[in-house]
Amino acid sequence: GRYAQLDNEQLRIVKLGVPGSYTFLLPATREVPRRLKHPRRRTIGVRVPDHAVVQHLLAELGEPLLSSTLIPAGAIIPLNDPAEIRARYQHALDLVIDSGACHLEPTTVVDLAVTPPAITRLGRGDLARLGLIEISA
Repeated sequence: GRYAQLDNEQLRIVKLGVPGSYTFLLPATREVPRRLKHPRRRTIGVRVPDHAVVQHLLAELGEPLLSSTLIPAGAIIPLNDPAEIRARYQHALDLVIDSGACHLEPTTVVDLAVTPPAITRLGRGDLARLGLIEISA
């Protein structure tokens, strides 16, 4: 609620998918820094991974993390190898937590900022878990 505006139906769908392999597009609140919002739609992607390291970080912090995918300028795919990230960006980072390479298969992206919800990308997340199996991409 602090970073995204959710109605009851949106909240129901999000609760079914977290933690998991889903990214939910939701209307952003004013608390979200402009650089993290979609420039035209004023939405943000909300994700709660089921990765053990992320779950421990969230539990320890007791609040959400704001992050973005690391796609270097001019690149098409994100960096997912911790050693390469450290080698290229150690001068600009305070810390790199090496929990292994990230999955290259993307999450399932569900746009909850539109009615009805739209699936904008099929990935690892199962639509049946969210009760959205009838929605087509």
